Amino acid sequence: MKLESLWIAAIIIIAKSSTAEPTHLVDEAPISSSKLGSGSFLIDFGRVAFGNLRIESAHSVNQPITVHFGEAFSEGRINRKPLGTVRYATTEAKLNPSTPTVVEPPTDKRNTTHPKAILTPAEWGTLLPFRWVEIEGWSGKLQADQIVRQSAYSSTWDDRAASFHSSDKMLNQIWELCRYSIKATTFAGVYVDGDRERIPYEADAYLNQLSHYATDNDIEMARDTFDLLMKQPTWPTEWAPHMVFIAYADWIHTGDAEWLSPRYESLKTKLLLERSGADGLITSNAQQIKRNDIVDWPPVERDRYVFTAKNTVVNAFHLRALSYISELAEAIGNSKDEIHFQQLFTEKQIEFQKVFFDPTVGLYRDGIDAAHHAAHANFIPLAFDVIPESQRATITEWLSTRGMPCSVYGAQYLIEALFENGADAHAVKLMTAESDRSWRHMVESGTTITWEAWDMKYKPNQDWNHAWGAAPANLLPRYVLGAQALEPGWKTARIRPHPSGLTYAKGKIPTPQGPILVSWENSDEFTLSLTLPDGMSARIEVPSCAAVQHVYVNAERVAASRSNNYWVLDSPVVGTAEIRVKRN
Repeated sequence: MKLESLWIAAIIIIAKSSTAEPTHLVDEAPISSSKLGSGSFLIDFGRVAFGNLRIESAHSVNQPITVHFGEAFSEGRINRKPLGTVRYATTEAKLNPSTPTVVEPPTDKRNTTHPKAILTPAEWGTLLPFRWVEIEGWSGKLQADQIVRQSAYSSTWDDRAASFHSSDKMLNQIWELCRYSIKATTFAGVYVDGDRERIPYEADAYLNQLSHYATDNDIEMARDTFDLLMKQPTWPTEWAPHMVFIAYADWIHTGDAEWLSPRYESLKTKLLLERSGADGLITSNAQQIKRNDIVDWPPVERDRYVFTAKNTVVNAFHLRALSYISELAEAIGNSKDEIHFQQLFTEKQIEFQKVFFDPTVGLYRDGIDAAHHAAHANFIPLAFDVIPESQRATITEWLSTRGMPCSVYGAQYLIEALFENGADAHAVKLMTAESDRSWRHMVESGTTITWEAWDMKYKPNQDWNHAWGAAPANLLPRYVLGAQALEPGWKTARIRPHPSGLTYAKGKIPTPQGPILVSWENSDEFTLSLTLPDGMSARIEVPSCAAVQHVYVNAERVAASRSNNYWVLDSPVVGTAEIRVKRN
């Protein structure tokens, strides 16, 4: 028996979870159902979502059934012994002939015990991430309208808010995998690390925030997560500065100083200043070296990093946070703090260079007196713009020989560093690489939500529903399409496409001002078509070609200056425009 391929979305329940951001249950119909040789039914919902089952019984008597829920599939059946914390559950249910029966998977105490875990509304019943269901004991036919998955999502999610399409089919699949991953993991109302724990972590939250901004119009979930994490911080050293990153990302995206102002003072506790040594650098004691300084996660992803009392990665995070908080001080009108933190940044940056840079190889060492040069000690300072311009080309070239030397978390910063330093083609190649350390590997595995790690062999207890693995959801709009906020609140945007070895790309980027539409083609000439929302202007930077060339806006030649491999238009554009770089 085959059900007609169908994807129904109808809001059935709206409820407040244990958090402020509203979430709801949505009816989703299966895309197919088949009767197995054993007489049981296999139902496929097409994608994994956090939910449970609602069954309508057409029978006049109570009917006991056994229901299996699965996140993994093997040899035509639900994998009942999946590795790690990939989800499988089974339960028995008795169908009611007169009313719908909600079938819940068994409760997992680890991810449903407050205060650590984030709770979903009790009236929903237990939720589990699953795609497939097997039903045993069902007599007669199974009709299309008799089984529904009740899936939990943010109640404000808009599937039409964002889009991405390019000349690379795999890249398009990667973006859609990552976009849906952000949607599916909104089930709890705040950003959580995955189903195993359902706990917010600062670094997870920041990466989730960046991708949420790039795929939807919501700003409240990031804010609710921020407020929760201020009350319930976690243990890694570098996770604390991520709170400054979250506040800064909110400011740049929204331009809302009213939200920022009452939270500003608490951000100072996230700078790691209490660990400053006599030279201004952040120091680590034995316990912090052993447990708190994280560099990357899981530990196997640290590129053999050597931990010392003065850690390059820890100090790079400290410098980035100082730079950001200086701007946040300016945003709320605190000129004293603005100057103070900028001075601290300048002084500490000089010391950072003196202690951590190894001039004999042109790379940064892992820490004070360390002889090892891990990838993280180089791509994180490079991404954070804390190293001199003169050293960036050498480091970028070296990183381009290292493959994917970090986790899905670290990849956010590695790929940012590559895009920001002219290695955009390599950045995209890392995403689509034919290896088990790429998003291509996730796509080809058949997963529909990004993983916690590149593969089970790198983190045997990983779960398969981790938003921190969805970095391309923000990287592709920000860099390949090239849309970033130049002024807080997107009053002015910067449109700077990175061709990345592609022949074309187009997409829709949500902003608080309204959506930006970008489409570009790269052949003998470079053509950028752009539509901006009302009230927004944009600084345009378009790739230059090899030959003598000029820049035209709506067929009229305009003034532009050359900066590295880009033409920067002298005047901003508004509304709808076509920008063309062509030869005489």
